[in-house]
Amino acid sequence: MQQRQLGPFSVSAIGLGCMNICHAYGPPLPDDQAERLLLAALDDGVTHFDTAALYGFGASERTVGRVLSRHRSRFTLASKCGMQGVDVKGDGQLVRVIDGRPETLRATCEAALQRLQTDVIDLYYLHRWDKQVPVEESVGALADLVRAGKIRSIGLSEVSAATLRKAHAVHPIAAVQTEYSLWTRNPEIAVLDACRELGVSFVAFSPVARGFLCGELNPASFDAKDIRRAMPRFSAEHMAANRQWLPSYLAIAAEVGCTPAQLAIAWLLHKGPDILPIPGTANIEHLHENNAAASVQLSADVMARLEALINPATVSGNRYNEQANREVDTEVF
Repeated sequence: MQQRQLGPFSVSAIGLGCMNICHAYGPPLPDDQAERLLLAALDDGVTHFDTAALYGFGASERTVGRVLSRHRSRFTLASKCGMQGVDVKGDGQLVRVIDGRPETLRATCEAALQRLQTDVIDLYYLHRWDKQVPVEESVGALADLVRAGKIRSIGLSEVSAATLRKAHAVHPIAAVQTEYSLWTRNPEIAVLDACRELGVSFVAFSPVARGFLCGELNPASFDAKDIRRAMPRFSAEHMAANRQWLPSYLAIAAEVGCTPAQLAIAWLLHKGPDILPIPGTANIEHLHENNAAASVQLSADVMARLEALINPATVSGNRYNEQANREVDTEVF
């Protein structure tokens, strides 16, 4: 697979988001299936694996550590802190909490190192900016972890250009990770330009629009705990509106000679050499399909047609509900 620069690291142009193996879209994969998926990604040439303390409240990090720690020299490891499961009531039930206090970030890192079975994390993101804590303080704590040799570089997730600049003034930021796809174009408002100005890599999560751009999505089949149930775009009203342009998108994929998912990922790869998509999947066939997008070539005409078809004016519904919108710091149209 072609290589791209992720901060100081050279990695596969397409990485693997490791949320799906245990979190968000359905029940966790059995251990043996998760192992086969991660090893298949490694065999495919994937050298960028992205996880987080939040995913499965540590389960994703544990699985990545159990399966891939013996291959540690073969890949770049990214994880995240600042949003994790906490037993708030003392009843053993973990709830998601955003906490960017330095002492919390240090403790989360120590726990992550144990779960990941490694002595250093290559790229460690602040998963969400805790708006109760100045971003300079949170990044300062991560800078201490760099100096201590616990992490090698610092990333930020779902932040604005202004927040990126504040953080970068404290310590160089290697990467910003934000949702980016044909149907979520918010990074184009300001943060992509800021990344390019500062020399920061851009990692695009949910590149296939949480499955919508795969062409075979039925919200009625979603698991009861599927996070898309709370996302406005997957409500009946907005789904009906977005399905109006979907056949034209599928026709372009057929014209290009690739699958719909590959078209979505290839579009991102063509948007700039500093953009690194990290599709996630629980299916090995889909994994191979996603990775093959690296060889899909799109003409300027196809790029223009895709962007005219799918853009903020044609996509119906917000990407997050009101609570999640308050938790992120990204610019909005």
